[in-house]
Amino acid sequence: MNERGNSDKFKSVVNKVKGEAKDQFGNATDDPMLQAEGKLDKLKGEAQQEIGEFKDRFGNYKNERR
Repeated sequence: MNERGNSDKFKSVVNKVKGEAKDQFGNATDDPMLQAEGKLDKLKGEAQQEIGEFKDRFGNYKNERR
């Protein structure tokens, strides 16, 4: 496993949890800006997860080619 990929995956989980909390709190307090921030954080987390998976696959590919 690639350490760089794991770092991105960890960050993705943090952003998804933070985003969900903001989204839910914004919903509870009727704050559409906070909800939007939460949705953006969740999207950022999804992107980071994809980047981490790509790095894992690319790292494995590089190691196989050696």
